[in-house]
Amino acid sequence: MAIDGIKIIDSDTAHDAYWGIMDMYDNGVAIPDIETAYPLDNEAYQSDALDFELYVTACGLAFWEMGLMDAGKLAFIRSIIDKGAFVQAWGEGGKARQKELDRYWKKISQPNGKIRAPKKYRKVSRFYFQQNDLLAFRLDDGHYMAVVCAEIFQQRGTCEYMLVPTTYYGKKLPTEEDLHRCDMLGNTILSFYDKATTSSMQPGIERIWQYLGGDVNVFFGLAKYGLLHKDAATCRQQLTKVGTLKVIESLNDTAIRGALSGFDYMKKYFYGLVFPPEGKKSVLRWPVNLICHID
Repeated sequence: MAIDGIKIIDSDTAHDAYWGIMDMYDNGVAIPDIETAYPLDNEAYQSDALDFELYVTACGLAFWEMGLMDAGKLAFIRSIIDKGAFVQAWGEGGKARQKELDRYWKKISQPNGKIRAPKKYRKVSRFYFQQNDLLAFRLDDGHYMAVVCAEIFQQRGTCEYMLVPTTYYGKKLPTEEDLHRCDMLGNTILSFYDKATTSSMQPGIERIWQYLGGDVNVFFGLAKYGLLHKDAATCRQQLTKVGTLKVIESLNDTAIRGALSGFDYMKKYFYGLVFPPEGKKSVLRWPVNLICHID
């Protein structure tokens, strides 16, 4: 549970709850179904008082913006705020949180005169690259590197090509077969479930366990970096498709997520990931033939 600050939507829990509600609302899900999916008194969060406050206040903000606040919701939110979990946990920083909660309460306890209408986001339908495309690009030193477009991510009007770096570095434009002898970047995520449950949640994870020696209980995900559709429009001529690499579907999760601000940034950043400076921790590498379907 990451907490970045004292605002209502300044934590992973709050972000997931608020935008989970709003995404359902924008997609036309019926209000009763939204309230069922995100009840204020949610048992999943009750074991941690701080997490529960973050969840409840975020849901409260979403419901108020949608014009769904009522006396029952207000009373429940007030009861959670009064327990002061965040204020107590943050010591001196709790004073700033209390001021934020006071402003929040003043806002949601008044009728919303401008109810938020569902938003319709534009979706991209004509892509510059496709999922599984193997894309090569030339560095300033004349060498080539390659990435796999593992996913096309669209959410709230944003379209990103999620690129996974490979360790290819050579003087010639790579072929698909060249990549079969390379690695892809990714990481494991410790599982707090028993192994049977972990396996049921990520089928095929046994491939990773076997590669690591068997005595592990982890999930797996790739290191994915998003290139915006508008940035791809300006640099697509510099990314050459040299084949396809299909990541095994169950292993195509995300362990590391980042953003790319244009092609020049991407070149330097991916080179730094594959060849990290001395003393900098490197992202774990995984054989392409372990992660992908290879004929």
